[in-house]
Amino acid sequence: MSVHTDTLLEQQKEYYRARAGEYDEWFLRQGRYDRGPEHRAQWWAEVEEVRAALEHFDPAGRVLELACGTGWWTEQLVRWADEITAVDASAEVLELNRIRVGDEKVRRVQADLFRWTPEPEAYDVVFFSFWLSHVPPERFGDFWEMVRNALKPGGRAFFVDSLRTVESTAKDHVLPEEDVVLERKLNDGRTFSIYKVFYDPFDLECRLARENYYAEAQGTANFFLHGYAKPV
Repeated sequence: MSVHTDTLLEQQKEYYRARAGEYDEWFLRQGRYDRGPEHRAQWWAEVEEVRAALEHFDPAGRVLELACGTGWWTEQLVRWADEITAVDASAEVLELNRIRVGDEKVRRVQADLFRWTPEPEAYDVVFFSFWLSHVPPERFGDFWEMVRNALKPGGRAFFVDSLRTVESTAKDHVLPEEDVVLERKLNDGRTFSIYKVFYDPFDLECRLARENYYAEAQGTANFFLHGYAKPV
């Protein structure tokens, strides 16, 4: 990676460490993310659509959750998985994850996902939510190679991410048309630059085909991209 990319990724890690205590405001549509009752109802309907897709996918066996965050999806995965390895770069986030999901089948690992190497061919499922969009475009292939190496033969990956819409982010954030580096603001006014790459479902399927994956991706009405991929 270039020095510029390394610097941005360090700032991205610092942002999510500093944001740990307020991260759930985004998912719960609180504070700067509250756009009214109609918006919240639509948001939660689409969350349920993604959750139902994950249930249909059936993430059983050994599961690796990358960028596990505060545990909203870890809490879902423990319903099906035999064991979960939940990885995140932020100790603060991992502690919130532990508080939310106390199940003993979850093993947590603090690691930089751009430097960490999973056990080869160890997992039936690799899951990541709102993480692919934070992978620099030039590291797309490397990331999916890491996923491939982590999966057992016949293993699958499931992903959730954001569609490009200003209504998904905070009311005081700006969403440029094309940039992959965005400015993000915390409640205390501090600002950080992070990678945020929005994918069109069909384009993502095509990109994954070039990485020798079969993938099916779709978008909800407004907010979320989700789907699965398996090496071919």
